[in-house]
Amino acid sequence: MVLFFQQLVNGIMLGAAYSLVALGLTLIYGILHIPNFAHGHKYMWAAFTSLFLVVNFHTNYWVSLVIAMVVLGFVGAGVERLVYRPLRNAPHINSFIAAIGLLLFLESLSLIFWGADFRRFPTLYDKPIHIFGVAITLQRLLVIVAAALFIILLQVFIKRTWLGATIEAVAQNPEGAQLVGISIDRVSSLTFGIGTSLAAAAATLIAPIFLVYPTMGAMPNLKAFVVIIIGGMGSIPGAVIGGLMLGLMEALGGGYISTDYKDLFAFGALVTFLTFRPTGLFGKGVR
Repeated sequence: MVLFFQQLVNGIMLGAAYSLVALGLTLIYGILHIPNFAHGHKYMWAAFTSLFLVVNFHTNYWVSLVIAMVVLGFVGAGVERLVYRPLRNAPHINSFIAAIGLLLFLESLSLIFWGADFRRFPTLYDKPIHIFGVAITLQRLLVIVAAALFIILLQVFIKRTWLGATIEAVAQNPEGAQLVGISIDRVSSLTFGIGTSLAAAAATLIAPIFLVYPTMGAMPNLKAFVVIIIGGMGSIPGAVIGGLMLGLMEALGGGYISTDYKDLFAFGALVTFLTFRPTGLFGKGVR
C-alpha cells in the first residue's frame, strides 16, 4: 500500500509537469494550428536559465522561476514573430520544417553555451515529509501545488479577462475576430509567449528533481504531444486530464512492473488513443 501511495504522488507530480508543458503546446496549436516541435527545447533553455541564475548569481529559486518565465516568454513571442508569422499563409509543411530547424538550432546553441555535461540543481527543498507512512520530498509537493496554481491562473485568465476572450475568439474564428478589430498578430505573439512561459515554469519546477542537460526537452516534448492527443487537440481541460493520466500510468506502471517500460506505457497510450479515439477525450471530430 505504501508503494501505491508513493507512486501515486510521483504520478501526480509527473502529470502536473506534463500538463503545464502540454497546456503551452495546446494554446499555441489553438492559434497557429501547427504542432510546435521546438516547444521542448525552450523548456530545456528555461531549466538552464534558472540553473545559471541560482548557481552563478545565488538568485532565489522562485525569483529564478519568474525570470525564466519572463525571458522565455519573450523568446517565444520573438520566435512567433520571426519564424512562424512569415509562414502563416504558407503550406503547413513549411512551418513543420521551420519548427524542426528551430529545434536543432536551440539544441546546438545550448551545446555551445552550456556544453554536453549533465548538471544538477543545488539541493533546495529535499526535506522529506511523511504522510501516512509515505515519504515525499518537499520539492515534489511544490511541483504539484505550483503547477495547480498555474493551471488555475491560466483558466481564470482565459475565461475571465478580456485578453483571454480575444485568445478564445481567435482560436475559434480568426477571420471573425479580425473583422471586429482583434489583431491576429498580437494575439499570436501573446499566446506563444504564454505557452512558452508555462513550459519554462514546468522546467524550473522539475529541474531540481532530475538532471539538466541539452537534450532534456526531447522526451517532455514528445510526452506533451501524447498528452494533447489523449486530452484532445486545443482543449485546456484535456491537457490537464491527459497529463495526469500519463503521469499516473508511468509512475504506477514503473512502480509495479519496471521503470524500463515507463516510456512504453506513454507511447502505448498514444497508439491506443490514435486507434480508438483519435480526437481525444475532449476533442471534437471534424465534420
